[in-house]
Amino acid sequence: MQFEGIYTPIVTPYHDDFTVNDAALAATVEHLIAAGVHGIIVAGTTGEYYAQTMDERVAMMGRVGALIAGRVPMVVGTGAIRTEDSVALARAARAAGADALLVATPPYACPNGREIALHALAVDRAADLPIMLYNYPGRMSVSMDADCLDRLGRSPNFRAIKESSGDPDRLHMLARDYPHIALSCGMDDQALEFFAWGARSWVCAGSNFAPEAHIALYRACVLDGDFTRGRAIMSAMLPLMRVLEQGGAFIQCIKYGLTLRGIDCGPPRKPLQPLPKDDRRTLAQVIRTLDRTIAEIEGVAP
Repeated sequence: MQFEGIYTPIVTPYHDDFTVNDAALAATVEHLIAAGVHGIIVAGTTGEYYAQTMDERVAMMGRVGALIAGRVPMVVGTGAIRTEDSVALARAARAAGADALLVATPPYACPNGREIALHALAVDRAADLPIMLYNYPGRMSVSMDADCLDRLGRSPNFRAIKESSGDPDRLHMLARDYPHIALSCGMDDQALEFFAWGARSWVCAGSNFAPEAHIALYRACVLDGDFTRGRAIMSAMLPLMRVLEQGGAFIQCIKYGLTLRGIDCGPPRKPLQPLPKDDRRTLAQVIRTLDRTIAEIEGVAP
């Protein structure tokens, strides 16, 4: 499996009592597949995996796998503090029919490059599936450094890296020094730069509620090589990126964005709280403007 296209880290819709809203989950999967996303990620940050028990995470893999039914690839996140838990999640993902894994740095422990590599290699051995690495030092406090990447390059399962550091120098380093590990955009407001440097996939939470815009940028830059159109699309998307990347209520924004599409995803799990009224109003206006502008660029009815 090669990672190409738009991969959506799907939300976990909840009822008010924080049980999974199966109807909303099914509606979200159908909405994403109908829009044309290229893959769905279970247990990304946007799915609130950190607020779920191991049993809940395994159940979520089964739910989403059954809903996708092989129509697009299912990628499962194995993020956990303990390597033993990540290994168990990897095995459960394989049993649930996952096509690939998303392997992040264990948080809080602050492992060094060698330790991160040993963690990822243990997950690799447990499932023997294609892997997208996930480098997100803003949440994990450490980065997948050269020592880590050199060690992981020995396994052919490490196919891509979702780079969410926000550091342009790392983007350049990965493109230049690690061409065997495909770049995947993990910093939404830098998507144009990632595509210019050869990335062919984008893991984007905003595609939960705005898949059309994200696919339009991918199509312009990657499939058509039209960076003039790509810049116009990216310019239209930047106000949304600022809300998502700088607003401090990332998951709440994604869930409310889906609510605006007619899919009530409920509240985030605690300690997060629902999006305040003023922020809901701002997000709604940004999305309306985005939809209208993208439709004009693409020449379709909004």
